[in-house]
Amino acid sequence: MERKDERERPEKQTAGRELLGEFAPKFAELDDDVLFGEVWAREKELSPRDRSIITVSALIGGGNFEQLTPHLQKAKKNGVTKDEIVEVITHLSFYAGWPKAWSAFNIAKKIYNG
Repeated sequence: MERKDERERPEKQTAGRELLGEFAPKFAELDDDVLFGEVWAREKELSPRDRSIITVSALIGGGNFEQLTPHLQKAKKNGVTKDEIVEVITHLSFYAGWPKAWSAFNIAKKIYNG
């Protein structure tokens, strides 16, 4: 198995431990090591770009706007363009609801225009 060069490895997720490590250590471990360490690393099965689109869509659909900002930043970093995110949110507006789309657009504008 070929080892990836250090520059090609995805950043290690530490937000769980930084934000919740002392309060909810097991949840922080699952967040950092399992969700972002193992699941997001399964690039053969699904690209990071596609995972970002799916995650952003799920967050908007569920109205989970507190988590949307970091995931939109990750989506942008994973190659999701402004035009694509606008199309995703527009499409979701008919399925997730108009108010959720408005909220998502306000966050996306800050990420993609900032």
